[in-house]
Amino acid sequence: MKAHELRSLSREELEEHARELRQELFNLRFRSSTQQLDNPLRKRMARRELARTLTILREMDLGLEPGSGKGKKNG
Repeated sequence: MKAHELRSLSREELEEHARELRQELFNLRFRSSTQQLDNPLRKRMARRELARTLTILREMDLGLEPGSGKGKKNG
């Protein structure tokens, strides 16, 4: 899910999405340790999506405008 798609979700939906991703990461780690992981890239994708979700939740906590992070040019 892209950041702009996540920003359109409500806080409760984002928290639920984060819970689902944490559960998926747990399952992926478990399957990885038993050598039954079909797509090892999925672990990285899930980690990044979880980080993206948590970042947007933190932005909501701080009351920041979406996409106003450092590195963006305003011109």
